[in-house]
Amino acid sequence: MKFRKLFLLLIALLAMFIFTACGSSEEEAEETTEDTTAETTDADTEEVAETTGEGYSIGISMPTKSSTRWISDGESMVQFFEEQGYETDLQYAEDDIPNQLAQIENMVTKGVDVLIIAAIDGTTLSDVLQQAADQDIKVIAYDRLIRDSANVDYYATFDNFQVGVLQASYIEDALGLADGNGPFNIELFGGSPDDNNAYFFYDGAMSVLQPYIDNGQLVVQSGQMGMDQVSTLRWDGATAQARMENLLSAYYTEERVDAVLSPYDGLSIGIISSLKGVGYGSDDLPMPVVTGQDAEVPSVKSILAGEQTSTVFKDTRELAKQTVAMVDALLSGEEVPVNDTETYENGVKIVPSYLLVPISVDINNWEAALIETGYYTAEEFE
Repeated sequence: MKFRKLFLLLIALLAMFIFTACGSSEEEAEETTEDTTAETTDADTEEVAETTGEGYSIGISMPTKSSTRWISDGESMVQFFEEQGYETDLQYAEDDIPNQLAQIENMVTKGVDVLIIAAIDGTTLSDVLQQAADQDIKVIAYDRLIRDSANVDYYATFDNFQVGVLQASYIEDALGLADGNGPFNIELFGGSPDDNNAYFFYDGAMSVLQPYIDNGQLVVQSGQMGMDQVSTLRWDGATAQARMENLLSAYYTEERVDAVLSPYDGLSIGIISSLKGVGYGSDDLPMPVVTGQDAEVPSVKSILAGEQTSTVFKDTRELAKQTVAMVDALLSGEEVPVNDTETYENGVKIVPSYLLVPISVDINNWEAALIETGYYTAEEFE
């Protein structure tokens, strides 16, 4: 009887040992399989990330290096494309239309797969874009709409009408127009007449300002209104400065300027220079409200100095990222991300577009918008 109990105990112990050993082997096998799978997945992911754009070439045509924003646009796109394995050809035309045409033609001849073009004059590219289409090269208009061509596949930009709304709304708030304050004197500046965006900026601003002009709360002493009268060819700051000087001498010897609608920082700097030249910015003659766009370093410094009042910030890194995403989808045969299929009619077709959101920046939020996001460093403003 004792022998039988001992025998059963030994059988039980043996079974427990076998079960434990099997369980450990299965767990080790599962862990090994999981580790191998994880390593394989990581390796596959890395390979995909490295070769997403392999074998593709992207031509990037920017208008000029005279504005820091275009330098940022170009450098950001090159960085993001090359991180995805694309080859890039970045060219700046220095605001010379024949130069930009020659650069784009060269890209077409080299056989790039996609052209990304921020046009100097959006009405001059029809022939070269036809050459691109003949070689099945896709075209994305970048920030500036290319007009009068059916060979524009997509448009990547910011909400340009909203840019104008933000600029005018800042004037509205600063002068207390919604509370019935006034009358105030205002002068209007527009962008380059060969840039389609300039009309969106102006129309957006006038959607806010026109009712106050109509009811007399805002007075344009010069009477100059409409893009045919207020535009500034090539966004040239010296041209804006000269015009402001003429306005001051002709219409403001007895009156004071309370606000200036400026669509771009480069113009704002010129406008402010002419205002300071006749005494604005002193205790007796405060600086008027002066708007801007692009958050360029000189204008941000001007805001900090109490001269320019505001600017509109468009994070070009985000626009570059969105453009890369559109190219990825285009070349992989996937649906290209767009969020506007109605607004941007280029004279031949409505161009499917992706619009990013701009923000207004002034003395109160410049650090959060520009420094904390990493767009600039604090040292750049010391």
